[in-house]
Amino acid sequence: MSFKDTKGQDKTIATLQDYLKHGHLASSYLFVGPGGIGKKMVAKTLAKTLNCQRQSLDSCDECPSCLKIEKNQHPDVFIIDAATPLRFDSPDSGNSHAVRIGHIRQLQQDISLRPYEARYKVFIIDDAHNLTAEASNALLKILEEPPPQSVIILLSAKPNLLFKTIISRCQVLKFYPLTRFTLEELLKKDYSLHSHLAHFLAYFCDGRLGEVLKLKDTDILNEKNKVIDAFVISRNFRPDNFLGQKRDDLRRYLNILAAWFRDIYLIKTGTAHAELINCDRKGDLLKFMPHFSFLDLDEIFQAISGFALRLEENINIKLLLANLRMEVWKG
Repeated sequence: MSFKDTKGQDKTIATLQDYLKHGHLASSYLFVGPGGIGKKMVAKTLAKTLNCQRQSLDSCDECPSCLKIEKNQHPDVFIIDAATPLRFDSPDSGNSHAVRIGHIRQLQQDISLRPYEARYKVFIIDDAHNLTAEASNALLKILEEPPPQSVIILLSAKPNLLFKTIISRCQVLKFYPLTRFTLEELLKKDYSLHSHLAHFLAYFCDGRLGEVLKLKDTDILNEKNKVIDAFVISRNFRPDNFLGQKRDDLRRYLNILAAWFRDIYLIKTGTAHAELINCDRKGDLLKFMPHFSFLDLDEIFQAISGFALRLEENINIKLLLANLRMEVWKG
């Protein structure tokens, strides 16, 4: 995908293209913004543009260099995250959720070599806020004296977790989600989604196109209605129906429930119904709204947040689900 095909980040892309046009390319960038809004896509497109054989302000997506980068097969473009295999032992290798010192040592080794075939070697560190302290210190030394013909791009949804010294050595560019209405119209026009699905995804994913694209070809509407029916509508809750689900699925179920009670909260405050996430079930929302006070809703939101945190622990899922059902419907 080229810059011209990227949706919703026109201002940030224009800034990058201005840097390229006037030869003001920085050696390190920090792309910040929520997950699923295109940071990684723009980073890869910048890598393609820097090495595109047409040498313009955008990637052609046709030359061998662009195609290799798009397929993650270019020898001079590296994408690093917690899951990147380590080529040698790392003292913190037991921390599988972090970008570790071993990853940065590999980066240091690779960046010290001349490019094999590209004009620029590009290193993209995804979820850079997951850098360990040791990895952060090692990266800081590289950022202080970066080799020529190299660009390091850090991506983060939580820049407050990064060392301030790392941030100070990067050109910071902010990314923003699309407005939910804009995304809804985009999904209907460019992806031919029907109105209910386009509305739900745009609002449920809060304008994050990347998150929408992960869900648009799933049976998400049927799934969310099953969750709402089981936890809110039905009096005969059966937690066994949800056992065996992956943790990511359970997190999505919690988000579905949070969205449902968020809608009830908005109805009680008099917000326009067009702003509801679950517009397709407005009748049920209006029916159940009187059963919940603002205090009830606050307690439910706290319970959902607490259960989301406990999903990271080794807990009894059946008991958690049963307790959650008791919290969201105490009648």
